[in-house]
Amino acid sequence: MTNEPVASPASEVAPATPRRGRPTGEPSLAREADFQTGRPTKIAIVGVGMVGSSFAYSLLLSGLAAEIVLIDANHQRAEGEAMDLNHAVPFAHPTKICAGEYSDCEGAAVTVIAAGVGQKPGETRLELVRRNAAIFGQIVPRIAEANPEGIIVVATNPVDVLTYITVKQSGLPAQRVFGSGTILDTARFRYMLSEHLGVDPRSVHAYIIGEHGDSEVPVWSLANVAGMRLPTFCAENGIPLSSDTMGQIFSQTRDAAYEIISRKGATYYAVAAGLIKITEAILRDQNTVLSISSLISDYYGIDGVCLSLPTVISRRGIERVLRLELSPGEARGVRKSAEVLRATIDSLEEPARPA
Repeated sequence: MTNEPVASPASEVAPATPRRGRPTGEPSLAREADFQTGRPTKIAIVGVGMVGSSFAYSLLLSGLAAEIVLIDANHQRAEGEAMDLNHAVPFAHPTKICAGEYSDCEGAAVTVIAAGVGQKPGETRLELVRRNAAIFGQIVPRIAEANPEGIIVVATNPVDVLTYITVKQSGLPAQRVFGSGTILDTARFRYMLSEHLGVDPRSVHAYIIGEHGDSEVPVWSLANVAGMRLPTFCAENGIPLSSDTMGQIFSQTRDAAYEIISRKGATYYAVAAGLIKITEAILRDQNTVLSISSLISDYYGIDGVCLSLPTVISRRGIERVLRLELSPGEARGVRKSAEVLRATIDSLEEPARPA
């Protein structure tokens, strides 16, 4: 006779330990009263340039949304994109797609902001930030007024500074406002590593954190394949991994956008795919870990800026930011990244110089 444990009567079973963020046994937030409006799942996209329109197309093919609203300062452009996308519906999923106004953000589960301007020849990064900050000053309050219960995802660059501006100007809880951050940098890093290691990029687990920009930080110390840290994996498989090789992989990751822009003028497919991943994590309440940009507090001495760290995303928005055990060099790097972003934010409060 085996000594198997005997189940206790129901009345004697100890209560389950609640899961952080939502007690065990409670229904998914997607089915709770606040979100059960009887309306189909709506996604609003503000700005239908190359990134916004690529995201809209990917969203249609994904089947995640029952309704997609396109909003742009050029309303005719939004109408044209909606018409074109509607003609793809018979090949995809039944989806209502229309051009709308800011008031049509009402009821959207997620509003993605992809509006903004590109950098002009000779224009400094700060001048670009000022112009896009001014645009966001017109956009964000109208989105928040129309849809105070939804989630806002920022895709416009410089994404960390504009995410910070959106948090402050929307008045929404910081849990429900975040940016695409380094989700694309992380994807590029995984791809570059996969090419060197000879494995599927989905099997490479590695992150780029900090600014989505030149001060971003690769987390080499925690990168792994199948739980094997890179030095071990490479040694076991006869793959070289010198400091020069690591530097080259990171530079290819960090500078990828420059290389793409020099050839085709802009990047939009990969970031659209990243936005789909974020949207899916929200709508399906997946608790997915993604390197998105959010308002950070008490993280290796960092407070009051938006930058990217691995973050658990669910139907609530941000569940929690994960605290990585960084190497001393990585910790210094992410603090330096925060300083760069803080300097940019502070400079926005200074009067602009006359042209």
